[in-house]
Amino acid sequence: MSEHTPTVVLVHGAFADSSSWNGVVERLQSHGHAVVCASNPLRGLSKDSDYVRQLVRSIAGPVILCGHSYGGSVISDAAHGLDHVKALVFVAAFLPDEGESALTLSEKFPGSTLGETLRSVPVTLPDGTRAADLYIDKNAFHQQFAADVPETTTAVMAATQRPVTDAALAEAASAPAWRDIPSWALVATQDRNIPARTQLFMAERAKATTVTVDASHAVAVSRPGDVARLIDEAVQATGAHP
Repeated sequence: MSEHTPTVVLVHGAFADSSSWNGVVERLQSHGHAVVCASNPLRGLSKDSDYVRQLVRSIAGPVILCGHSYGGSVISDAAHGLDHVKALVFVAAFLPDEGESALTLSEKFPGSTLGETLRSVPVTLPDGTRAADLYIDKNAFHQQFAADVPETTTAVMAATQRPVTDAALAEAASAPAWRDIPSWALVATQDRNIPARTQLFMAERAKATTVTVDASHAVAVSRPGDVARLIDEAVQATGAHP
């Protein structure tokens, strides 16, 4: 790829892994885009953002940075100081302002049923601190996370989900990159993790170009074409053509 060819970097959120982007990746590649999926550590917001920032720094040419769910918090922090990040795309995601956390935002408006489905496992982090890994109970995963995805698929997703630490969801965000970088947002109207009202509030606050899709939180799995179209729009609008 030339140094002028855009790269789309996809960042998954909690309770998912990079395979959640597979349908989106297939469509983006068919449109001529270079795509990289970041393996989000889900250990803590500042640590996760620094990890993604280092990955993005290694990419030559313009970058379109896209995050799902908690991954939205990560990309908004990771893009700081990276002039080659030309657009941010938030997919059923958090767009926190400075001092806000995923936890506080998820409680801003009623509608999230995530808390009652979580299972906590005590862990010791690499720095020696104690935390809890959070999983969605496998019996609740389909209805909570991906109600519009076939149950045979969500059974696999539940088994392969990546846990997030409670500390990551509670950690306050730094100054948001969406204040300085053009942003796009996809709002999933049937989301049970981040209520649609919360997603709309954040998208409007960020002055993001916004679309709504009748989909669950796992919209990248159930409606990959809609997600890919929004990313295409961001690429075209920023002039970073493949």
